[in-house]
Amino acid sequence: MPKTVSYAKGSIIYFEGDKDDRIFILQNGSLTLSETDIQTGEEKREQLRAGEFFGVKSALSRNPRIETVRCASDVQVVQLTVNEFEKIFSQNQAVMKKMLKIFSKNLKELHEKTKVVLKAKNPQEAADVGMLATAKSFFVDEKYKTAAAICERILKSFPESPSAEEAKKVLNESMQNIEKPGKKRKSISEEEITGGDETALKQFSLSIFDRFSKKYESGDVIIAEYEKGDNFYLGQSGEVQIEKCINGTMKNLAILRPGEIFGELEVIDGQDRTATCIARTPVSCLEFGSSNFQSLVVANAQIVMSVLKAISRRIYEQRREIRTLTIEDLQARIADIFLMYNEMNPFIPDPDAEPTDQRKFNLTITDIARWAAINPDSARDELNKFVSKSKIEIYDDYMIIKNIMDMKRTVDAYNANMEVKKDEQAAKAAVKQ
Repeated sequence: MPKTVSYAKGSIIYFEGDKDDRIFILQNGSLTLSETDIQTGEEKREQLRAGEFFGVKSALSRNPRIETVRCASDVQVVQLTVNEFEKIFSQNQAVMKKMLKIFSKNLKELHEKTKVVLKAKNPQEAADVGMLATAKSFFVDEKYKTAAAICERILKSFPESPSAEEAKKVLNESMQNIEKPGKKRKSISEEEITGGDETALKQFSLSIFDRFSKKYESGDVIIAEYEKGDNFYLGQSGEVQIEKCINGTMKNLAILRPGEIFGELEVIDGQDRTATCIARTPVSCLEFGSSNFQSLVVANAQIVMSVLKAISRRIYEQRREIRTLTIEDLQARIADIFLMYNEMNPFIPDPDAEPTDQRKFNLTITDIARWAAINPDSARDELNKFVSKSKIEIYDDYMIIKNIMDMKRTVDAYNANMEVKKDEQAAKAAVKQ
């Protein structure tokens, strides 16, 4: 049962980094949430008002707390477990809708933070200009099918725009390259794809939903950045990759698995698409109109909780990626990408085999370049340094990390070196004062 707990002024309800599955509601009094900015390291503060929830995202995603909560006065809070929160509030459509809006806003703010970290040159591009830059980026990466699909969308949505003529040229060149014989990248088999939300899959497995079914081949564009956000999707099989074009280079944001809903952020706030969703493998999904969101998601207790948990997880993953992007040394950044990918795809050991720290990841050099937000040539050069030290092996469609702990040691050494530099800078600043 939920219980009311009192805290005295000056008390700490929880610290940043704590692992805790409790959710709280401020009943009366004043609380301060302080959070360390993942880019600058500076502290940000926010005051909570009576009736507001806190601790929700970390509890739902089973991640450490991202803020410290201090009592600015004597307070009373209602304390709930995740199960209690679901039972009491999942059918309260007003609360769920408000949380969906807050969470989607948080995630979009992190997308913007990614652009800031990468020093985006044109943060407010016109839709046709942004889509053309995205198409060109895919073309440079030799993703001709994807580039062509986005050019077709430009010509359909913006036939009279200044970008249309150039989109025609990129489309023609893409089609010529698609038609050339050559080696195609193998797709990850659907049998290798695990995870996802079983609850959502079961909810939408009835034959009544067959008319919403859509199928995409590897490389197909499901959602294009800058388009109007009129539909949302539920993945049934295969993987969907979310990417964003920043400074003419594609940046990976997330990989979604069966059972996850995507495209919902723009349906929630009515804005244009903020990222491109591409079929990483053959994908089967259900496509719903924005008018269905209230009845299929918000009004469905199990589904709305699934969506909240999924967005919470994506918020943490995006924070994790931004932390990686702040690593200036490219060797350490790529090592951290392997660590991040290992966290996203937990290793399940064979109970009959010897324990191992070796990992196999279905990643290419282009994939690494997109996670690291660098060009493929730079990614290849840095990866070859690991190869020369016999720490990784690179194949056409996957990489073998000989010992994942080597990657951790590389990142730990970088972080230790950065701490030394900070201490030295602090000491110099103290002497000047």
